[in-house]
Amino acid sequence: MVMLVTGLTACHHKMNQPVITENNTLEKLLQGNNRFAAAHPLHPDESRQRKGEIAKGQHPFAVVISCSDSRVPPELIFDQGLGDLFVIRTAGNLVGGLEIGSVEYAVEHLQVPLIVILGHEQCGAIKAFVDGSETPGHIKDIVDLIKAEAEICAIAKDDKDRLAHCIEANLRHVTLQLQEQSSIIKEKMLKGELNIVTASYDLDKGLVTLLK
Repeated sequence: MVMLVTGLTACHHKMNQPVITENNTLEKLLQGNNRFAAAHPLHPDESRQRKGEIAKGQHPFAVVISCSDSRVPPELIFDQGLGDLFVIRTAGNLVGGLEIGSVEYAVEHLQVPLIVILGHEQCGAIKAFVDGSETPGHIKDIVDLIKAEAEICAIAKDDKDRLAHCIEANLRHVTLQLQEQSSIIKEKMLKGELNIVTASYDLDKGLVTLLK
């Protein structure tokens, strides 16, 4: 895993000037995460004025698809505020029709230029699959979806780092899902109006690392 932060330009998000490029939005997220990890968050866009601005309409600058894990709240770990991120959270950051439709709304109607698919170490959903233990109720539905991912199936059962590799494989799978199951997302990417990046969150360090 390699942090990709070179060659990016910082930006300052304004309500009347939505961010329109992928590079500077990514830099803004990484800068926010660095502040969070260093325990120096700014807690931006939480003022009374900000609440009044976004009451008139939303202009988020990035979509974040992340795990529902309570330790990985995107707005906090990226040090962003109200109206900044369009967040979709499910166990194991899995997506289906409803989630993809939500992403389509963000990129089509809100013109969001960047999608971040955010996993994290020790993901409970992926771990449940790797452990192979019985899962009750609809938790089994989550594990069954993970079990069916071709990228996951390609990871050897005797891989000593199987959990970590399965977490990365799951992120690749979600990326392909978005491109293959959504003509809206695919067209935006072909036009150069949208990019998708995958990233992993370190629970101990609080750092987000982009994945190749």
